Amino acid sequence: MADTTELDHVKAIEAEMPWADRDVPETLYQQLTQTAAKFPTRSAISYQLFSGPKDKAETLTWAELHAAVTRAANMLRAIGVGENDVVAYVMPNCNETAVALLAGATAGIVNPINPLLEPEQISAILRETNARVVVTIKSLPKTDVAQKVAEAVEHAPHVTTVLEVDLVRYMTPPKKWIAPLIRPKNDRIHHADVLDFNAECAKHAGDKLTFAESGDRIGALFHTGGTTGMPKVAQHKHSGMIYNGWLGHRMLFNENDTLICPLPLFHVFAAYPVLMSVLASGAHVVFPTPAGYRGDGVFDNFWKLVERWKVTFVITVPTAIAALMQRPVDADVSSLRYAFSGSAPLPVELYNRFEKATGVTICEGYGLTEATCLVSINPPEGRKKIGSVGLPFPHTDVKILQCDDCGTIVRECGVDEVGEICVANPGVLTGQTYTDQSKNEGLFAGETYLRTGDLGRLDEDGYLYITGRAKDLIIRGGHNIDPAEIEEALAGHPAVAFVGAIGQPDSFAGELPCAYVELVDGAEVEASELRDYARKHIHERAAVPKHVEILDELPKTAVGKVFKPDLRKRAITRVYNAALAEAGHAVTVREVREDKKRGLVAVLSPEGEVDKDAVRHLLGEFTRPWDWGE
Repeated sequence: MADTTELDHVKAIEAEMPWADRDVPETLYQQLTQTAAKFPTRSAISYQLFSGPKDKAETLTWAELHAAVTRAANMLRAIGVGENDVVAYVMPNCNETAVALLAGATAGIVNPINPLLEPEQISAILRETNARVVVTIKSLPKTDVAQKVAEAVEHAPHVTTVLEVDLVRYMTPPKKWIAPLIRPKNDRIHHADVLDFNAECAKHAGDKLTFAESGDRIGALFHTGGTTGMPKVAQHKHSGMIYNGWLGHRMLFNENDTLICPLPLFHVFAAYPVLMSVLASGAHVVFPTPAGYRGDGVFDNFWKLVERWKVTFVITVPTAIAALMQRPVDADVSSLRYAFSGSAPLPVELYNRFEKATGVTICEGYGLTEATCLVSINPPEGRKKIGSVGLPFPHTDVKILQCDDCGTIVRECGVDEVGEICVANPGVLTGQTYTDQSKNEGLFAGETYLRTGDLGRLDEDGYLYITGRAKDLIIRGGHNIDPAEIEEALAGHPAVAFVGAIGQPDSFAGELPCAYVELVDGAEVEASELRDYARKHIHERAAVPKHVEILDELPKTAVGKVFKPDLRKRAITRVYNAALAEAGHAVTVREVREDKKRGLVAVLSPEGEVDKDAVRHLLGEFTRPWDWGE
């Protein structure tokens, strides 16, 4: 059975009082004010533009962060932002990004946007949220963020002001002298005023707000997609953000901790379990480089950065752990207490390698944007079940349910029975999760529990296991195949770093399983060998992949998840092109695009005389839709 001490600890916290009765701040600014008063001279947030262990860094104390957020919030109100107006930021990590997040949620509603998106996707999110202000960076060499934002603003009519942060201020000579001279021009002409973020903030008081807050309300909008131009936008209340911070403080961090977080602040993982927990506890967080783990030299210098900052808690994701394990631990990391991994399931072998190399335990957690993040964690001080995502946090109720499309509960699953993970906690905004009300239809089980779309099970001790995504199921001739089974089997091959398993179109079975693989650096193996390995290690014959392909790098999101829509597009293109070529049609798939109602659609391009009726007959044998290109 589970460690009753740890389970009792979680239950005892819940039994103290209902969440609604807890004496916690109503807003982020109240929490910031409380922490700054308690720890004014302690370090709050540090940032270094470059990854070297001796490179220039800027640290803000809690008093300084409070003043910076106060000035920024007052500035936003002065330029016309009301509490229902949206302040977007399209920013890499820096101290101003954290300030923009906190100030945006204080003056109005903050809307973080992934700066890696293309202009049309950024613009789509700005239109979806009716953003009034955009905070971004001033044009710099080696990045096109400023140019992309300028193009996006052209097509976002509600944006009235663009506030720019010049990252040159973080540089040292000679780079500080050279960068302005080679700054790329940003000649886009749009309708919004362009102002300097720091210069505007400096005009305003930093000791107190010039306006009264109205208490708990919607404070943030986070997009859960955007890579196809059709984002879903989740709403978060201050109370949900406060809940995440309270959990981090109560269960994980205190004012003596230093966290290193090379994850982007446009994602809930960095914004809530990290920044909100720091806000609640008075801990110190370090953000290395604008691109975090993607930044130049971050992996090579990572352990030296841990030594420099005397880090006690590493914030990471499985893809980053895999990269770190290909490098020696070449510094004094004795300050480390734990690593917290999220965003995707952590392979058992990777967990074991990390623990052996560092002597540090990984606490694997689970959360999602729609629930304002945190749901469960493998208890740091209690029994861990490797492969699970641990026990639900206090005040979080997790059920494994079978529901119909409308959210009516068909039944609750038994112990170790796989069903849909459904969650109720203070971060779940029942009935209002998405800004687009139509997307909330059928989203709640029994009108209470958020349907996560994740498949999972609860064991006899209450530990939660994620087994896949409901929408990721491969349906082969009516037979459901969980892609996790394929991925776990192939991940056991010593040459394999990452695996993404999907269903590829098939004219007979509807879908057949296929797998895309990224190899460990320096490894060599043939796809045929991996297919043989899969046959030996996948017990269900129907789940053995029909096709295995090795890619230089699997497509991934900014927080390290394998991005399966790109793999599906690749598979559709390959299968349809092969069928068309075999039938002798002078037609190829030009692209695969996502349609809001039809899903992924293959767009065909004729390359000569084409019998369109014959093509229509051939592709009609597949279930996936297609169109002729213009």
